[in-house]
Amino acid sequence: MASLSFLPLLLLLLAVSATFLPSSMAASPSFRTLDANAHFFNPKLPAKSFSSSKKFEGSSDFVNLRYHMGPVLSSSPINIYLVWYGKWSVSQKFLIKDFLLSISAPDPRRAPPSPSVAEWWQTVSLYTDQTGANVSRSVVIAGEHSDLHHSHGTDLTRLSIQQVIATAVRSAPFPVDHRNGMFLVLTSQDVTMQDFCRAVCGFHYFTFPSMVGYTLPYAWVGHSGKQCPEQCAYPFAVPAYMAGGGPGVLSPPNRDVALDGMISVIGHELAEVASNPLVNAWYAGEDPTAPTEIADLCEGLYGTGGGGGYIGQVMRDGEGRTFNVNGRNGRKFLLQWLWSPVLKACAGPNALD
Repeated sequence: MASLSFLPLLLLLLAVSATFLPSSMAASPSFRTLDANAHFFNPKLPAKSFSSSKKFEGSSDFVNLRYHMGPVLSSSPINIYLVWYGKWSVSQKFLIKDFLLSISAPDPRRAPPSPSVAEWWQTVSLYTDQTGANVSRSVVIAGEHSDLHHSHGTDLTRLSIQQVIATAVRSAPFPVDHRNGMFLVLTSQDVTMQDFCRAVCGFHYFTFPSMVGYTLPYAWVGHSGKQCPEQCAYPFAVPAYMAGGGPGVLSPPNRDVALDGMISVIGHELAEVASNPLVNAWYAGEDPTAPTEIADLCEGLYGTGGGGGYIGQVMRDGEGRTFNVNGRNGRKFLLQWLWSPVLKACAGPNALD
């Protein structure tokens, strides 16, 4: 099963480090991140360390990302069916949905400033299926279901998450959307998940007909606010062994450590669902049960100069909040870079080289 692991120490050794987070501060629906005095900076990395070679970060002749002949999410739009498991505030839902709706290429008259979430998704849209059809650049929220009372308890497994989806399918009801659909299950801070905080912050796979009634890709992401911010919310929270090293704790762009961190994980998983929905399309390695996918290859890299445990050169506004892309409604987000099949390297719209 494809998953997003945290392993901060290993990431430091392998030249990457992650950005997922927790908090008690929820952004209000009307909140706007200020543009005032936004400027580039690279946490704890001297400017003289930057290479003048203009070589893209993460490039490697050893990465063998291959196409395995499976489908990608090429039909437009990609219909996301949201399952809110547990209690979520209106403001939390607004923030996450603002991110999801920022993925689609906007009307040029209303486009957010560059670099944008839509430009970030352009890397995903470079991936094609065997007919040459690209991953869609349009994403919509096609349906929502709120499971306020934890219909399957607060201790879930990779298998029971499919029971959560089955309940949502029956209750919403969600249509059978084989061509365009995917599920996105988000669990609240009081819900534990198998391997959560120990090995994963999110994962994706596909539903089993025996449990849901049909096969459709899905992603799950957990709220790490009370359980493991130092693992799944880095660098908005850091492990104790990193005290005094690394980039230090960064300020989240929307003042909500947990939700801003979840959004980075959601972006990671959505990019992999779109390019590898049934775990038989784009990945590196020979084992489809443990594929290395387009986001895994760039985990922890957010800007130029990243690597060796540094997130790279990102932006900081006048209030010290960290981001690297702009979204709808004035939102800002910090999203990890993705592997480009064209550049054969990690890429993001905020690249300076």
